[in-house]
Amino acid sequence: MSRDDVLVTAADLHRRLAEPEPPVLLDVRWALGDPDGEQHYRDGHLPGAVYVNLDTELAGHHGEGRHPLPSPDDLQKSARGWGLTRKRGAVVYDNSGGLAASRAWWLLRWAGLGNVRILDGGLAAWAEAGYDQATGAAHPQPASDITLTGGHLPTLTADEAAALATTGVLLDARAPERYRGEVEPIDPRAGHIPGAVSAPTGANLTGGVPFFRPDDELQARFQDLGGKTVGVYCGSGVTAAHEIAALAVTGIDAALYPGSWSAWSSDPHRPIETGGSNAR
Repeated sequence: MSRDDVLVTAADLHRRLAEPEPPVLLDVRWALGDPDGEQHYRDGHLPGAVYVNLDTELAGHHGEGRHPLPSPDDLQKSARGWGLTRKRGAVVYDNSGGLAASRAWWLLRWAGLGNVRILDGGLAAWAEAGYDQATGAAHPQPASDITLTGGHLPTLTADEAAALATTGVLLDARAPERYRGEVEPIDPRAGHIPGAVSAPTGANLTGGVPFFRPDDELQARFQDLGGKTVGVYCGSGVTAAHEIAALAVTGIDAALYPGSWSAWSSDPHRPIETGGSNAR
């Protein structure tokens, strides 16, 4: 994969929206501790975008961790409600540089939809370009009969994540202070999976408008991972998808540990480490 396979610029998206069959726009407003994603959407969104609830539509009701993967059937039902079709594909965005929207990007690819991109810079990039926004609720979407199946991207179980930390590279995408165990705002225990490497997702983004860093900067960040088996986890499998997207820009495939730290730290039999060197 290359940058163009993962991301779309605001200018390119604006042009594509004028085509006869534009991509479906999915607005994924979500942040830890902020329950008002839908209201943020109503206050201003890309014209024609559909609001996607990460907690109820991009996560399942059963499984390990705070955001277990939804079943393919449940994800398919949601995708049909969004009006998603294979021909049109999708562009996902948020107002946090893709930290939430990447969950939709990863899930749809995991479910077999290759034609999905992340809006680079999100809503901030769209606004900076001077393009119009809409307010209020979304309009009804056209009927969809899209079929989705799971398993098209690699995932890790807890045991596989533990093994990969010694046989390959397991990246911890959380903030460095959570990795080191200095703070833990939500999960049962503080620290990280033994052997994991700190690689905070925020370092994938530029300052100001949160664009993905240029290719050469991302390649420099991950240059030592080429040829290695790579896995990623975070707090609950959300921002780890952003790290997987950044890795994909550099041509590196990585597996997701969906349960992530929320699942690992909930199991008292799983060992933890604290401390550690500075993040990459």
